[in-house]
Amino acid sequence: MDLSPLWISLATSVTATAIAFVVGLAAAVWRERYTSSAMALVDGMFLLPLVLPPTVVGFLLLLLFGRNGPLGKLLLHFGATIVFSWPATVIAAAVVAFPLMYLTSRAALEQVQPELLQAARTLGASEWRVFREIALPLAWPGVLAGTILSFARALGEFGATLMIAGNIPGKTETIPIAIYFAVEADEMQRALTWCAVDVVISLALLSGLYYWTRAQGLGRAQRMAR
Repeated sequence: MDLSPLWISLATSVTATAIAFVVGLAAAVWRERYTSSAMALVDGMFLLPLVLPPTVVGFLLLLLFGRNGPLGKLLLHFGATIVFSWPATVIAAAVVAFPLMYLTSRAALEQVQPELLQAARTLGASEWRVFREIALPLAWPGVLAGTILSFARALGEFGATLMIAGNIPGKTETIPIAIYFAVEADEMQRALTWCAVDVVISLALLSGLYYWTRAQGLGRAQRMAR
């Protein structure tokens, strides 16, 4: 069986998760500095890909990166196109994975005691040092959970990817797309195989996250008991 959908899905998910990690964490840190009620609109915009149907997200990306879209026209000046290419699969996966990374990172950062951060600032630490040496280590379990959930979400992305990247075997055919077209072609055994692969990968990620967080909780409880 052609294994290209597996490698394309893994490469897409890893790249998209890296993008979602950087952008989502940066957005969460930036959002934490503002408490205005007007920021609720910003939260809504950041979380839209989580609640919108994937086909709507894909259509909006198509309008944005298509030949007549603002970014599409800009890229054409440099002789590049995004639509129906592997980078399009990465963009689609990163967009739908971003809200999970942002939401979990923000929740983790909110749990960090502000007194610790303020004490470090009082002692002369820069904002970058406060974040790197205090906020991030304390929020790391939540950030890691968001990273794993973002990877799992990117791995399972279908609707937006199909809209902007299409189904090009060996290029943009991810596991979910391979499953869909296998069913369309009445190749049930092939579809079932890819379903099993997707379930195994996702289950391994989620199980690993569960056992890791449980071990962290037990370790924290033992330290407190001492």
